[in-house]
Amino acid sequence: MIFYHKNDEIDRDLWDNCIKNSPGFKPYAYSWYLDIMAPGWQALITDNYDSVFPLPGHSRFGINYIATPIFLQQMGVFSIKKPVTNQINGFLGSIPDKFKLIDLCVGNKPDAPGFVLTEKDNFELDLSLTYDDLGHNFTSDCRRNIQISEKNKIELTSEISPEELVTLFILNTGESLEGIKTHDYDRLQHLMNYCISSAKGKIIGVRGAGKKLISGVFRIQVPGSITILFTANTTESRNLRTGYFVINEIIKEYASSSTRLDFAGSSIPAIASFMKSFGSLNVPYYRLYRNRLPWPVRFLKQ
Repeated sequence: MIFYHKNDEIDRDLWDNCIKNSPGFKPYAYSWYLDIMAPGWQALITDNYDSVFPLPGHSRFGINYIATPIFLQQMGVFSIKKPVTNQINGFLGSIPDKFKLIDLCVGNKPDAPGFVLTEKDNFELDLSLTYDDLGHNFTSDCRRNIQISEKNKIELTSEISPEELVTLFILNTGESLEGIKTHDYDRLQHLMNYCISSAKGKIIGVRGAGKKLISGVFRIQVPGSITILFTANTTESRNLRTGYFVINEIIKEYASSSTRLDFAGSSIPAIASFMKSFGSLNVPYYRLYRNRLPWPVRFLKQ
């Protein structure tokens, strides 16, 4: 049986045990991640927490809706015992009718009548091979850019604060983006601080002249998975090929391990090409959209 649980009814220990023991788990589904990035989240849960399905539910002007938050790429079914592909439709059918608008990204492809389904790209690299074997799968452009970065004698530093990394992003990229609000950045900084203090994440980057930060990457590290969640770059860092240097160093560090490097995907062709150049494979996820808002409100939410 699938049961709907409000936020204060969810047993965090049982929940996180299900996530960490689910094949292909994502850090986004851990309770600590959801508590920070999707406050008040709810869930669909089977008996004994064998299978779970997070619901980032919200309410505004008396209307209940589900929407995937910024910096939380995908959710879906996570299960200890059963194949998730056999469960996704049952969970979608168990979402309470009170949610009149659903805009949810999931990692499991459903057969979802009544939803608009959009496939989105996500790139992952299995690091179980040796570094030399992984390197054979790099594109020629990737290898060339790594060589350029090494000639530039780049030095990595982890002495970077979340506030510094977010500020770098806002100054160089964020001002051109729509939809990211101040509270989204505040939550992201909270997440970074939590992950760093609990050894679940790390910021690494590069400083230029005058020790000024020119590039930074925040990665979440949980057993079996590294997720590149947030990056910030400048024109100088792109010229130095710092992105290639950083990813290559991560691959070197974790090669021959049972770790999955998750690039987190991008709809920007140049960034997607960068991710693919390391030999990563596209493991798509899916955006589910359904609008049952009353007229005329529904036309404001397309």
